[in-house]
Amino acid sequence: MSAAPLPTESAAPILRLRGVGRRFGGLRAVADVTLEVKPGERRAILGPNGAGKTTLFNVISGEFPPTEGTIELFGKDVTHQPARLRARAGLSRTFQTSRLLLGLSVEDNLYLSVLGAKSGHLLPIRLPRRERQMRDRARAVAETIGLADRLRTMVRELSHGERRQLEVGMAQASSPKLMMLDEPAAGLSPAERNKLTAQLMALDPNVTLILIEHDMDVALRVAEWVTMMHDGKVVVEGSPASIRDNQLVHDLYIGSRYKQ
Repeated sequence: MSAAPLPTESAAPILRLRGVGRRFGGLRAVADVTLEVKPGERRAILGPNGAGKTTLFNVISGEFPPTEGTIELFGKDVTHQPARLRARAGLSRTFQTSRLLLGLSVEDNLYLSVLGAKSGHLLPIRLPRRERQMRDRARAVAETIGLADRLRTMVRELSHGERRQLEVGMAQASSPKLMMLDEPAAGLSPAERNKLTAQLMALDPNVTLILIEHDMDVALRVAEWVTMMHDGKVVVEGSPASIRDNQLVHDLYIGSRYKQ
């Protein structure tokens, strides 16, 4: 299949995987994945349930070490580097299962995201000037994600859609170079999906975005390039238009309603 060149094709990859695999006992969840993501790229990773998408995310972010292969992030080999060091280097991510602190306010959740990224862990020492700067950053992010009027609201009181907005905001709060979002549109209403899509499309173009998403309307509107996985392997890559027209993708995942 011929593929249109990426706009950032001349830039060095911000993420490079070479033959990456991950086994859990006898189960090979990810197998021989090789891919490159350029700075500022918008990449969607698609595939049916069990395709290995979230496991791949976990390997990239450092939650699991790869069983084989190498991972380069920001030009450095991080194959055996822990997740916290990858986060400090500029990687942020969300998870399928919410990790919000429901008993804290919107502002406090954003603040802790900034604090954790800056220090790599939470420190008992409070520096007033530094804390003020981090609070300012938390409030600025709340403004960009449409939650400025909910700063003092406890997260448990937010709607599902607002919690998804906050999760994306927490990934943004650390000023990452690379954001990885795992099914950010899961469970959202059509109106909420449109709002989330607009939020993602308004991201700083200097921030690289990789998302796993089952909602094809969201994924193919946001992404510039698509990687399709099946049974732990990459089976197709291409532009959103070429993915819509690819028969293998239709057979595995999408269905006829997306064919143009």
